[in-house]
Amino acid sequence: MKTSFTLLALLVSSFYFAQTKETSEIKVLLDNWHKAAAEAKFEPYFNALSEESIYIGTDATENWNKKQFAAFAKPYFDQGRAWAFTALERHIYVSKDKKTAWFDELLNTQMKICRGSGLLIKEGQDWKIKHYVLSMTVPNDNMNEVVKIKAPLEDALMEKLK
Repeated sequence: MKTSFTLLALLVSSFYFAQTKETSEIKVLLDNWHKAAAEAKFEPYFNALSEESIYIGTDATENWNKKQFAAFAKPYFDQGRAWAFTALERHIYVSKDKKTAWFDELLNTQMKICRGSGLLIKEGQDWKIKHYVLSMTVPNDNMNEVVKIKAPLEDALMEKLK
């Protein structure tokens, strides 16, 4: 009985360690990714993205593959001032096979609190961001005011997209 309990304890602790190891690696990746933007370090920032990555920004027109996003962002990085996001809260989830992970995070940004969410994949020994979505948060009590501000531009965009 004592041997069975010891084996069970070892199995549980090894599973916990694996999950902790994976989530720790992802936390470091995301923190370093945000830091690279804040320090306008173009190569480290874009090296964190998978070659087939997608970045969706806060504007309805911002849906870019890695090459398009890099072209958009390069002038900001070249000026030495990209953007500074720091995580206020983050949740990371890892698949059972430890090859895929997804996350959501609340971020302190120049736009106040934003939400980032994304998908990561394991490429060799490294995690890469495959899909990232940045969203502005809007307090429910202020939704009508925000919609009024957005309406003129987004009504025109909706007509164009029909």
